[in-house]
Amino acid sequence: MSQEKKEKILYVVTHGADDPERATLPFVHANGALAMEVEAVVVLMGPAVMLARKGCMNHVFAGGMPPLKKLVDDFLAQGGKLYLCTPCIQFRQIDKSELIEEAQPIAAAVFTEEVLSANAVLNY
Repeated sequence: MSQEKKEKILYVVTHGADDPERATLPFVHANGALAMEVEAVVVLMGPAVMLARKGCMNHVFAGGMPPLKKLVDDFLAQGGKLYLCTPCIQFRQIDKSELIEEAQPIAAAVFTEEVLSANAVLNY
């Protein structure tokens, strides 16, 4: 009996609070994917890693969309995975204690595995 592979989408976010629309849209879409029972993984890279600092998402609002904090909370509650680029955190001298606890720093090998295992990769 063959087991069917679950569909998976990887969202790569490279924009932070300075571009609230591009920071928010991936979580709108990732929540939609989870509602459709599609596995959703979000990786924050570059300036987007700043979003994972405690309290940062409380101040990100894109007109016409729910607040980023609510979208991320919903995403995590539905089982979404939130990864952070480790070199990007180190470059910005962010200590792990400054990050929300659900955000998991990853290195290049894990990122590559996520890309290879996804049915689609979207970049924001």
